[in-house]
Amino acid sequence: MRPIIKIQLSIMMFLEFFIWGGWFVTMGIYLPNTLQASGADIATAYSSQSWGAILAPFIIGLIADRHFNAERVLGILHLIGAFLMYQMAFAENMAVFIPYVFGYMIAYMPTLALVNSVSFNQMKDPSKEFAFIRVFGTIGWIVAGLAISFFGWDSEQGIQVGLLRNTFLMVSGASAVLGVFSFLLPKTPPRVSKNEKVSIPHILGLDALKLLKDKNYLTFFLASVLICIPLAFYYQHAGQFLGEIGMSNPAAKMSIGQLSEVFFMLLLPFFFARFGFKKTILVGMFAWLIRYLLFAYGNTGELAFMLIMGIALHGICYDFFFVSGQIYTDTKAGKKYKSAAQGLITLATYGVGMLIGFWIAGTITDANILGENEHNWIAIWNFPAFFALGVALLFMIFFRKQSIQYNQ
Repeated sequence: MRPIIKIQLSIMMFLEFFIWGGWFVTMGIYLPNTLQASGADIATAYSSQSWGAILAPFIIGLIADRHFNAERVLGILHLIGAFLMYQMAFAENMAVFIPYVFGYMIAYMPTLALVNSVSFNQMKDPSKEFAFIRVFGTIGWIVAGLAISFFGWDSEQGIQVGLLRNTFLMVSGASAVLGVFSFLLPKTPPRVSKNEKVSIPHILGLDALKLLKDKNYLTFFLASVLICIPLAFYYQHAGQFLGEIGMSNPAAKMSIGQLSEVFFMLLLPFFFARFGFKKTILVGMFAWLIRYLLFAYGNTGELAFMLIMGIALHGICYDFFFVSGQIYTDTKAGKKYKSAAQGLITLATYGVGMLIGFWIAGTITDANILGENEHNWIAIWNFPAFFALGVALLFMIFFRKQSIQYNQ
């Protein structure tokens, strides 16, 4: 791959995740403080990600894979996103905000697959080349969080006067830049003939349902859906929690989670090879329990280190479960169903699992309101902590130890 193409793809990845990291987590702080949103309102806003994930395969399968170059679809979707994000910045209430955030996520979620398609199309050996390009996405997310705190938008005063509105404007600008830049990316033509018969089950990855006949894979699949409930609590309420208890610069602090993700992503192959899939994924599950207990009983005083540790566990929580699961799925699917299997597990987790999780998280949070912008966070965080423990114990009991090969 030529150096100029590496630079192009790296910029693309940086902007793609700078955009996501620039508003998604801090929205949980912005909505209750600026638009007086309830927990149910926040859950509705965050569930837009799940609906976007559910609809993304149709946009990719029916449009990008069949009719137009991937980089052009990427550009158009980000330009649409820039407009919708700008509208979100000036929404005066939740009734106006919700339609815009739903429209935005329907446009954004397909771009996660499109940036991968554009990247893979330029690589001779993605297993060796992709990690270098993808890491710029994590760097983009980190930079977005640091920028928010650098400008003081997430400071106590900034939150009170509504400066977090600027995050939407920042992301709108970045979306416009990536939208235009996408048309300069290497050409990535459609992979499927226009005349080839379309199959909705194939688009959704339902061809891979036969994998569920394997009891081990069925156990893993159900655990993947269930563990998304604790995951939803983090995405939806961690920023709100840290802002409410008075932690300074919560956006910058939460970028520690992305830094740990880079570290544990590099550690994962060695841990996977040494301890195997079952132990690796169990470590990820028990990390959710520990994280939420740290959140429940930490504070911004002498126990602030517990909150930082809870954030830093994100790398283990995410990589050791979800990335391990992608590897396991790849080994179980076989060549014919690899794409379908990955599509199915994505639909089940980021689609169905997170949709359920966001609703439950909003309901639990609303049930533990103590006053205006005041919650019983110990009770809130204990729920996903012990839910994750239950999922881990069920997985430990029903998943039989299995030797699988990881191709490094």
